[in-house]
Amino acid sequence: MTLIFPNRSRSFDEARKVVRFLGYDGMFEVRFFVEAEALASRTATGMSENDYLQAFDAARSSIQDAAMRAYRPNRGTTYTLTAADLG
Repeated sequence: MTLIFPNRSRSFDEARKVVRFLGYDGMFEVRFFVEAEALASRTATGMSENDYLQAFDAARSSIQDAAMRAYRPNRGTTYTLTAADLG
């Protein structure tokens, strides 16, 4: 199966300082987190939750591409993407 992203929902986790989103490999759910710092480097500092979510939306295509590069079947179901992953 191929990793897909049919659900466009995402949320900001204030405690972990990440944006969460989901991918699916067949029937298996794969959780992804994008570090807030990776999104902040794409915009300005002093960002709010809404700013992080907007930055995620603006970069969604490249974030999903990075998620596909990071994903390895049978290696786990949770991945954290950093600024280095987003290049």
